[in-house]
Amino acid sequence: MPRELAPAELAEATRHHLVYSIGKTPDAAKLSDWRLALSRAIRDRIVDPWVATTRHVYAHDLKRVYYLSMEFLIGRLIEDAVNNLGLEPAAREALASLGVDFDAAMLDEPDAALGNGGLGRLAACFLDSMSTLGIAAHGYGIRYDHGLFRQSFRDGWQIEDAEDWLAQSHPWEFERTEAVWPIGFGGEVTTRDGRPRWEPAETVLAAAYDTPIPGWQGRWVNTLRLWSAKPTKIFDLEPFNRGDYMAAAAPAVLAQTISRVLYPDDTTPQGKELRLKQEYFFTAASLRDLMRRFFSDHDDAGLLPSRVAIQLNDTHPAIAGPELVRILMDERGLGFDEAFAIARGTLHYTNHTLMPEALEKWPAELMARVLPRHMQIIERMDAAHAAEMRAAGRPRPDSVGCIRDGEVRMGDLSFIAARRVNGVSALHTDLMRRTVFRDLHALHPDRIVNQTNGVTPRRWLRSCNPKLSAVITEAAGEGWEADLDRLAALGPLAGDAAFRERVMAAKQANKRHLADWIGATCGLTVDPGAMFDVQIKRIHEYKRQLMNVLELAALWNEMRRDPGAPVPPRVRIFGGKAAPGYAMAKAIIKLINDIGRTINADPAMKGRLAVVYPPNYNVTMAERLIPAADLSEQISTAGMEASGTGNMKLAMNGALTIGTMDGANVEIHEAVGADNIFIFGLDAEDVSRLRAEGYDPGAHVARSGRLSEVVAQIRAGVFSDGDGERHRAVADNLTGHDWFMVAADFDTYWDAQRRVDAAWADPNGWARKAVLNIAPMGRFSSDRTIRGYARDVWQVTPQF
Repeated sequence: MPRELAPAELAEATRHHLVYSIGKTPDAAKLSDWRLALSRAIRDRIVDPWVATTRHVYAHDLKRVYYLSMEFLIGRLIEDAVNNLGLEPAAREALASLGVDFDAAMLDEPDAALGNGGLGRLAACFLDSMSTLGIAAHGYGIRYDHGLFRQSFRDGWQIEDAEDWLAQSHPWEFERTEAVWPIGFGGEVTTRDGRPRWEPAETVLAAAYDTPIPGWQGRWVNTLRLWSAKPTKIFDLEPFNRGDYMAAAAPAVLAQTISRVLYPDDTTPQGKELRLKQEYFFTAASLRDLMRRFFSDHDDAGLLPSRVAIQLNDTHPAIAGPELVRILMDERGLGFDEAFAIARGTLHYTNHTLMPEALEKWPAELMARVLPRHMQIIERMDAAHAAEMRAAGRPRPDSVGCIRDGEVRMGDLSFIAARRVNGVSALHTDLMRRTVFRDLHALHPDRIVNQTNGVTPRRWLRSCNPKLSAVITEAAGEGWEADLDRLAALGPLAGDAAFRERVMAAKQANKRHLADWIGATCGLTVDPGAMFDVQIKRIHEYKRQLMNVLELAALWNEMRRDPGAPVPPRVRIFGGKAAPGYAMAKAIIKLINDIGRTINADPAMKGRLAVVYPPNYNVTMAERLIPAADLSEQISTAGMEASGTGNMKLAMNGALTIGTMDGANVEIHEAVGADNIFIFGLDAEDVSRLRAEGYDPGAHVARSGRLSEVVAQIRAGVFSDGDGERHRAVADNLTGHDWFMVAADFDTYWDAQRRVDAAWADPNGWARKAVLNIAPMGRFSSDRTIRGYARDVWQVTPQF
């Protein structure tokens, strides 16, 4: 662990960087200048253990883990550094001595816009845990210029603008000018000296930017390496001299487009091609980089599986299989069979979805045009797998194959090229075996394993909720941040009135803080004494924000009919973005905002029911909302949510869950007990059976008086200024299709919400339930998850 740092020493280091790194004097410095100077002073403290970690890995030839992910939703890094290095007291005192507000400086850092939601936040938690446990690891991704869009609302509709997180200097990264790789696209495959040779038509450069990721107490520091696309030719002088200025800059513009934006809209052919190029760009650069590192110490490619584990986070880096085989064959001279065997011993694949449409598929024509050599290798890998199964007496059915119906199936490709395939919750893994990968599982019954997701308690409890963390430390002692099972000590204290009071006092302080922020940000006055009911996640039909807002409208109707009904005051909070091309999700956002506007404008609801939807949900907003939440909405269609991690963060911070038996809710239910969670609705088997029998959503709507009333109001324009057409598509989908079974689960959801009301009416009982949600959360630490990967997938030994 780095030596203890005195506040005066940190203040002097900050002042030094202000002058010599930022180029400002104290009297001229703005808040951002001080924050940048402090960041560099803290970064200096990370470099020595970072170098020591690298030397240790090389000296002991430790097996390395490479985590490839399109998303790393890392949030504000100054928080992680201050937290993990134990520097908050010193940093707070140092800035105070310089006349700077510490909390304001923390909030000044922009969120790194490198992810969309759970997938990227999971990757960030895993990096934290790999460093905390002392696993030799690199994260690999893309250094998006703008990342995911910045969301705003215009008349309730989502508006997307470019995110500008790099508008200021990013003080945590180191540009590695020596680590630049040419990445090709298109062209043709020729034969030279009897061997295939790919001659790309277009080449861009992948330039590396490294961010150190310190673990708890700074004992071990791993690296997140992000790739930025650069042109091979920065500027074309000839067209510039003839006055064609746009053409002169074209090479740079075309190259930089690849790392410009996370998940470009792929509803157009151009968007599809850009997505595929993005995925190959970062995967190919990462493989070249890690192979260079491997061959710097080893001559035998056959050693790769024993020294390297590559984890594919979803199908986005699935092209790693063909690319690794290509490198071993075309650049290292291995035969196909040996190259394929090495790849299958090195690659591992995490599946995050049970929806077949979400397992990426690329038109075979597009793959062959953009990556012609890889298309050849995919065909050969597919044929080799089919031959292998026939030889083993297990001929594969027509439903299995990397290339089917004119498409390259990246889920099948990932599975066939991997040594291990894992699900991310017990239910999800079981359903993987029985649904999307049923036939592949039958061919490879030992390949699928489970690794239930987890979250880092350093960021998602200690850092974001210092008030509750202080209560936990008082009760469980020091050190729980790296041993979350110690939260179990809180269980017996659920019956202690004084302890419950301290826990709920921390919650109430967080709610007052959030209420002030809502007032300043959204212009709404909310009562901190009301129940804060929170659903924060990507807007998607399967996550069923629609059911939430329909129940909200039905509750409004009931409260208007019976003003004296004993309904506890609620603040219903939404947060999340819809993909730019997802029309139905954007229509649901508009409906939420329209219903919220109607309820908030009703004077009879003042102090009783309020709706809050702050725009641009991100990690920083989550850190405000999660500690203040009383109720956690985890209401996805059963069998559709792979795991969820928001459910874990909210429960860890003392929120009770209302949810379906889906994803990790099943394991949370098992951990907290049936009396401390509000479960409702169809389970995964029920959903499958109802679909098979012929689901009639219109009949379900008709049988539910409350739901029928809300649908009629939507069609009549009650929530849309009399415009009955505005939300017709949502109403028609609900009554005529409703694939995600909102209508089928609505009444049981309503009943569960009334059970929530009854529980809230007993403050002591609610506080007891809150404590009994926090106490068993040790099993949902990402440290536990990473120990499972290390043992069952990567076959590495943590140093700590």
